Amino acid sequence: MEYSVVVHEADEGGFWVEVPALPGCYSQGESVDEALRNVREAISLYLETLRDEGKDAPNDEDVVFKVAVTA
Repeated sequence: MEYSVVVHEADEGGFWVEVPALPGCYSQGESVDEALRNVREAISLYLETLRDEGKDAPNDEDVVFKVAVTA
């Protein structure tokens, strides 16, 4: 499965990542690469917990775009 993730620069340094299709699924890392590795693990654990609870994994139907505007 594939999920869209949003990478944010953390105020205290490093990065944190959220998974919009999986409420409450977040991770962090000192670099973007580390944060992405960590969020893969978080997603796996999240999905494992859903399976253990007899729930289906949600589909990720989000498509993320960047939109430029003039201010």
